[in-house]
Amino acid sequence: MNREILRLAIPNILTNLTVPLVSLVDVALMGRMPSTFYIVAIGLGTLVFNFLYWAFGFLRMGTTGMVSQAFGREDKEAQIRLLQKGLTISLLGGILIILFQWPLRELALQILSPENEVLPLLSRYIDFRIWAAPATISVFVLTGWLLGMQDSRSALYLALVINGSNAILSVLFVYGFGYTIGGVAIGTVLAQFLGFIFGLILLARKYDLGPSKILHKLRSNLREGKAWKEFISVNSDIMIRTLCLIFTLSFFKAKAANIDPILGAANILLLEFISISAYGIDGFAFAAEAISGKYFGKQDRVNLIRSIKLSFFWGFLIAILLAATFYLFGYEILSILTDKVNVVEKAMPYLPWLILAPLVNMLAFIWDGVYIGTTTSASMRNTMLISTFLIFLPAYFYFFDIYHNHGLWLSLTLFMLARGILLSLLFKPAVLDRIS
Repeated sequence: MNREILRLAIPNILTNLTVPLVSLVDVALMGRMPSTFYIVAIGLGTLVFNFLYWAFGFLRMGTTGMVSQAFGREDKEAQIRLLQKGLTISLLGGILIILFQWPLRELALQILSPENEVLPLLSRYIDFRIWAAPATISVFVLTGWLLGMQDSRSALYLALVINGSNAILSVLFVYGFGYTIGGVAIGTVLAQFLGFIFGLILLARKYDLGPSKILHKLRSNLREGKAWKEFISVNSDIMIRTLCLIFTLSFFKAKAANIDPILGAANILLLEFISISAYGIDGFAFAAEAISGKYFGKQDRVNLIRSIKLSFFWGFLIAILLAATFYLFGYEILSILTDKVNVVEKAMPYLPWLILAPLVNMLAFIWDGVYIGTTTSASMRNTMLISTFLIFLPAYFYFFDIYHNHGLWLSLTLFMLARGILLSLLFKPAVLDRIS
């Protein structure tokens, strides 16, 4: 089974690591602009779209869980229906975001209340990047479907096309055409549409699922009330869970960015360490989604438990490797992200929180994969609500006044620790007891 997990996980790790690499490129590009306001603007702009797009992240996770179970049952019709449902919601959602882009932008600016020097930079980034919405959300569905089909290699190819072209195009538009922060956004928009087109071509060639087959019987599938109720129920729980996660990270990022310009820029750079560790460990979390969903669909209790244990084993190894890397090369990584020595020096006292993060976060990340694969969505929702509103927010309001920026990082650490512990306690009643 180790071989099966690694076959799924290694492409997922490579896939996930391409995502923060693009973010690193964007931050590095803005880190070499004339002032630190560009770093803060790209950090807040990323926050806006993380909130907006991650709200649709349920389509990736819910699709993976249900498709992997259909794969375990060898139900090909269900696999196609789930793809149809996901793409229907993603395209409609993307179109609605574009139609309501002005009020969404104004709401984001009102909530974030950036400094006067940051405001025009942030507005420009939002105005350009929002046009990627239909493609970005649809790629979530395509990725989730491929992972559910145990095809992490194709998901890797899709990510490489998107993130590779994103990095290249961002550099081209920033340095080649002089668009500064707008160039980063334009590169992202073009890359997302290239990825969506590539994904459709991949489905047609590898799975014989061209547009005509995807659209076939779509009208009748739209009238399947019971199937849609299950699809929406699972995804609505995951959406609430994801919105809580986004709220926590956005709250953290907004507070971290607005302490003062130098420390705010330092916190934005330090959050890239969280992204790197998350995407690295999530390679095994995604593998846990696919493999636990398959064995749950087969009602194979023995192999389900075994796959979970091995997923945690590999996730722990990756966490140790990441923590060691941050410990040994933290200063060098920060220096790559910006050439401003004062920002790097301001960030260094908080590096221990980032060294600890992979070890703490791993527990929640792997459990997320298991719960997504087994579509145990209500428990994910409830543990996230508790961790957000009973752990993170009280911790922030208590510890920030005492420890200031260290209190902010402590609050985030307690939030992730609470998630991991709660999901561990619920595993038997929420997951195992559902297998006959």
